[in-house]
Amino acid sequence: QVQLVESGGGLVQAGGSLRLACSASGRTPSTYTTGWFRQAPGKEREFVAAITRSGDRKDYVDSVKGRFTVSTDNAKNTVYLQMNSLKPEDTAVYYCVAAWYRSQITSINGWEYWGQGTQVTVSS
Repeated sequence: QVQLVESGGGLVQAGGSLRLACSASGRTPSTYTTGWFRQAPGKEREFVAAITRSGDRKDYVDSVKGRFTVSTDNAKNTVYLQMNSLKPEDTAVYYCVAAWYRSQITSINGWEYWGQGTQVTVSS
């Protein structure tokens, strides 16, 4: 029983930056892995990034490598997604996700808990 709440979304011009935050409550100290998915209008929900609780391993979808950085602040029960050099194709609803164990991270079936989503819009 984990609750996730995203924040930090908004409207930004191409080339700009945003930092998303996800605050967790409930049995969050037991979660092993957290991450982010996104869903653009008319598109399938896709994996964006994942990070272990210790921060020793990070994974990214190829399209965001070098531009996005995922990090955690366990004292605050928060995971972040720093997004730089944003492109119009990054426009989507971004979802925070969490799981007890790392498994099938690029699949929606690999995650047990989902936030409500936060809108990111990148204008050209």
